[in-house]
Amino acid sequence: MNPAAAQGLILHAHLATLAADHGYGLIEDGAIAWRKGRIAWLGPTAELPHAYDTLRATAVDAHGALLTPGLIDAHTHLVFAGERAQEFEQRLQGASYEAIARAGGGILATVRATRAADETGLLAASLPRARALLADGVTTLEIKSGYALDLPGETRMLRVARRIGDELGIEVRTTLLGLHALPGEFHSRRADYVREVCTHWLPHLHTEGLVDAVDAFCEGIGFSAAETRALFIAARALGLPVKLHADQLSNLHGAALAAEFAALSADHLECTDAAGVAALAAAGTVAMLLPGSFYVLRETRLPPIAALRAAQVPMAVATDLNPGTAPLRSLRVAMNMACTLFGLTPLEALRGVTVHAARALALNDRGRLAQGLRADLVLWDATAPAELSYWIGGTLARTVIAAGQRVV
Repeated sequence: MNPAAAQGLILHAHLATLAADHGYGLIEDGAIAWRKGRIAWLGPTAELPHAYDTLRATAVDAHGALLTPGLIDAHTHLVFAGERAQEFEQRLQGASYEAIARAGGGILATVRATRAADETGLLAASLPRARALLADGVTTLEIKSGYALDLPGETRMLRVARRIGDELGIEVRTTLLGLHALPGEFHSRRADYVREVCTHWLPHLHTEGLVDAVDAFCEGIGFSAAETRALFIAARALGLPVKLHADQLSNLHGAALAAEFAALSADHLECTDAAGVAALAAAGTVAMLLPGSFYVLRETRLPPIAALRAAQVPMAVATDLNPGTAPLRSLRVAMNMACTLFGLTPLEALRGVTVHAARALALNDRGRLAQGLRADLVLWDATAPAELSYWIGGTLARTVIAAGQRVV
């Protein structure tokens, strides 16, 4: 790399590089330079090569502020229409999530609203949610479909997800969640619906370039392991990676099923057993922790954190931003919840939204600060990495840079 062509320089920052396998990788008084969207140099400010002297006049002096990799929210459902605040009230009055869903609420309520929205309206409804995550330091975002449950609507959702990335200047990874709920028109034809998703929707959307990964809701109120397996076989035939909503409300051995297909991640995991943890460890699948839905649903059964930690399963943290069980628009609040509710350390939480979240999206060019990696950076109104999990709410991100370009 030509140092003179670097596009930016930050001096006197407290760098949390996360570059090693463990720890924050701190550089107390650090500098970082980038060009063409990639990190060109980083290290102690005192050791900045003279080749960068021409950039000092326009460099940002961080005055000891914390600088980290851009955060990665690797599990969201943020493209949808409408809201479900009434269901929030119903749950507080004693109704269960499952009872609401079986009565026609839940996911199917959002399906009705999302099907009624055109692409322009869907984009207008979804952009504020994405902007809130961006303002909180998120520079890479995963967005799932699954709230239209017909091919035209799922196509609109995935197109809107792509447009959000273009609009905000960040990378959006798209996931087809066709097996999210059974739409009413297929009420007595489950097998036909699964076949439609596997043999029609998935190949079509893949050809359109709208699918980066495939997901399913493997649950008693969702889809069985056999139905999920059929979808994963179809995804594998197209060379698409899979991930899975696994073992959230009951143990259908979803973690083991995800591991069998070398899934990028198995998500939720509140009911995962020891065999599931062992399978994840053997497969190298990321455990995606979603404390927002755990909190909203007032669950009491914790994911097997100690077992995951002991088996050295990488643990990512995400918002699960969705209209029903996690109306959460802050990845930092999710980090705090992961620490407070699940017992993660602030270090585990930060690595969970950087290093391990990048792995959960199969993106090996970000999530750490190292020469040659993508210049996704956040300069914070903080000095210690633990503050990102410690403060609840508020605005901490001072400057957000995605691929070398300032976006906040």
